[in-house]
Amino acid sequence: QVQLVESGGGLVQAGGSLRLSCAASGRTFSRDAVGWFRQAPGKEREFVAFINWRTGNTYYADSVKGRFTISRDNAKNTVYLEMNSLKPEDTAVYYCAAKDGLGSSIVTAYRYWGQGTQVTVSS
Repeated sequence: QVQLVESGGGLVQAGGSLRLSCAASGRTFSRDAVGWFRQAPGKEREFVAFINWRTGNTYYADSVKGRFTISRDNAKNTVYLEMNSLKPEDTAVYYCAAKDGLGSSIVTAYRYWGQGTQVTVSS
């Protein structure tokens, strides 16, 4: 059984930083792409970033480019999302997700999902 577990969310002031982690059990990411998505209250889930595990290539939504960094730790089978210069509009539940093959910005392309971690940015 595949499980993705996010951690690292919390409450932070605008301009602050957080690092989210996504750890997998029951599956290794070696052939996967792992993405981060977020969903704010009353809004649809939206793409944030993905990383292609094998190549390390990354891709970001325009709204987070230059502020967020996605990375991986092969030994720990874990993906991170470093979030800097946080803004109140970054407030959302953040989800990690995994899929076979190359990454995608499309929510429905991902097969495995974590339960999410809340990020709240106060102004």
